[in-house]
Amino acid sequence: MLNEARREQLDKIIKRYPKKQAALLPALYLVQEQAGYISKEAMQYIADYLEIPYGHVLGVVTFYTMFYDKPIGRHHIQVCTNVSCRLLGSEPLVSHIGKQCSIKPGETSEDGRFTLSEVECLGSCGTAPMMQVNDDYHENLTVEKVDALLESMK
Repeated sequence: MLNEARREQLDKIIKRYPKKQAALLPALYLVQEQAGYISKEAMQYIADYLEIPYGHVLGVVTFYTMFYDKPIGRHHIQVCTNVSCRLLGSEPLVSHIGKQCSIKPGETSEDGRFTLSEVECLGSCGTAPMMQVNDDYHENLTVEKVDALLESMK
């Protein structure tokens, strides 16, 4: 499942911990970095490699929003819908982005360009509403700012 370089990297990471299980999050990042998401086969591979139950790996992958258990678009748009962002207009922005990209939250556009997700707090309450696109934060959003950002990603 992991290529040789990433497997060597994982082996180095495992040595830092008293128990293999502690390397689960870095192991999952390595898989996702390589494949773009974490398949059920990859979860089983990591479970076997770290000698932990598959159910534990599955629970971690499905709990954390930074792990993807299915392929996502080239641009992963994650809109915060927690209290501050919601109060300052994130819900209409989710709807607007969905219309612009022809998708609903949790879906990926047919061309594979966009995935839209609603997520809990991204830790930027003072600059709400905000969203994360891949690794970049975009804050103090308006419809105009969102439109400009979407246009730049086409």
